[in-house]
Amino acid sequence: MKIKCDVCKTEYSMPNAPSGRVRCAVCGNVWHISRSPRRSGLLVFFASLCALLAATVFAVAVIVSSRHDDPAKRPLVATITNVSTVKDDGATPRIVVDGTVTNRSDDIYAFPDLIIVLYDANGAPISRQKFMPSATLLDAGQSVRFSHTLSGNMVGVKRVTVELLDTNPGGKK
Repeated sequence: MKIKCDVCKTEYSMPNAPSGRVRCAVCGNVWHISRSPRRSGLLVFFASLCALLAATVFAVAVIVSSRHDDPAKRPLVATITNVSTVKDDGATPRIVVDGTVTNRSDDIYAFPDLIIVLYDANGAPISRQKFMPSATLLDAGQSVRFSHTLSGNMVGVKRVTVELLDTNPGGKK
C-alpha cells in the first residue's frame, strides 16, 4: 500500500497497511490512516453470480417479449400487389415485383431489407434477391409501397414471394 504525507507529499510504500496514526519521517507531520476493507473472494464470486443471473433473466425476457412466430402477430407485413414482366433495353425479360410493407403495430419500426424469392414448378427456390426499399422508418399503421426489378435469369419461375429480412423489435427506433 502507498501512503502520502499531506504536508510534504513524501510517499511511503508499505507491505502491510497500518491502521491509526502515522508520523512522516521527513517533516514530522502526523495523520490518521484507516485500512480499506478487503473484499473476500466469496463475496466477489457471489456478486458476479448475481450479475450473471440478472443478465440471463434480462436476455430471456427480451427474447420472449420480441418473439413474433405467429404471422398474425408480426408487426411488419410485406405483401405483393403485382408481378409483371418487362423487357430491358437489350430485350431481356425482367420480372418487376410491386407490393407494400405495412406496420401493424403502435410503434415506429425501421424499414427492413426485403428479399424476393423465386420458385420453380416444384416449389424449390431458384434465386433470392435482397434489396433495400427507399423508406427508412415506418410509423404506426403506415404502409409503404415498393417496386423492384429483378436481375438474372427468369426462366422457370412459377411463384414469387417477398420476405422481410428482419422483423424483430430490435429494429424499432
